[in-house]
Amino acid sequence: MLDITLQQTRVYREIKEEARTEEAANLIIRQLSKRFGDLSEEIRSSISGLPLPVLEDLSEALLEFGSLADLHVWIEAVRN
Repeated sequence: MLDITLQQTRVYREIKEEARTEEAANLIIRQLSKRFGDLSEEIRSSISGLPLPVLEDLSEALLEFGSLADLHVWIEAVRN
């Protein structure tokens, strides 16, 4: 039989990556909500749809945002 652990499977790694991405998005949404108040569903969806490396960049960039307009500009720049 194959000598492989669950942690070595592609499916396990993908699920773990998805969980990390979801956690990162939720943390960023909480931070932005604390700073700017309630966020629209559109903003929440935009953030939740970002891949983990982009969320990591956003977690640093949001420290310099003065308003939600800065977030919109940042997200549009990332999409283009």
